[in-house]
Amino acid sequence: MSYGKFAYLYDRLMEDVPYESWIKLVNEKHAEFNVSGKQLLDLACGTGQLSIRLSEQGYSVTGVDLSEDMLAVAQSKAEQKGLQIPFYLQNMAELEGFSEFDIIGIFCDSLNYLETESDVKNTFRRVHSYLKNDGLFIFDVHSIYKIMQIFMNQTFAENDEEISYIWHSFQGEYPNSVEHDLSFFVLDAETGKYDRYDELHLQRTYPIDQYKSWLEESGFDLFDVLGDFKEGSPDTQAERIIFIAKKKH
Repeated sequence: MSYGKFAYLYDRLMEDVPYESWIKLVNEKHAEFNVSGKQLLDLACGTGQLSIRLSEQGYSVTGVDLSEDMLAVAQSKAEQKGLQIPFYLQNMAELEGFSEFDIIGIFCDSLNYLETESDVKNTFRRVHSYLKNDGLFIFDVHSIYKIMQIFMNQTFAENDEEISYIWHSFQGEYPNSVEHDLSFFVLDAETGKYDRYDELHLQRTYPIDQYKSWLEESGFDLFDVLGDFKEGSPDTQAERIIFIAKKKH
């Protein structure tokens, strides 16, 4: 399939992503922890939805993603808004060549696309190396509850006039992992026919305590763990687990 085509569909398919909740959280934590600067690295930035919003909030944003097509969409959108946001094609587990940032974020469960434990740990180490002292690290993951109880062995579908999809989720190779088999049907306005695009997405998560341990090993102090943007310990049915950590001196 043409992933470039799918990249342009991504924003329409992800309209329910809580971008404004992310902006509110980043602003609140920036103030709460007295972060001195506003240099922010948006890892796995995708089509730049958050990068652009954060830039409009006054952050000096750099975006990184593994998809060249997603970055092309992000760059085009930023230029249309007159924003100067540099975007780079890199794997977050192999991040290199940057100066230090005040805040690094991995938003919208992007960390769950890393397949192995070593990739997660390498990402934490890379993030640590590119954060200023007392720099803030914010990321979220799918909870085990969401992977096992909401996604597993389920089928989701949307029948829309312009874009429809069928989405099957099934057990992945690893514990607490899921494979999403997606088929999209997109109307070609010129021919009146539908083009089909297929994708396979792999996601894997871990217990909260495992993430805590890896953060500690990588040189972070963990300050907060939220469930679905709510203050207080995540309840057993929280779907999104958010971690707020700072780089140790």
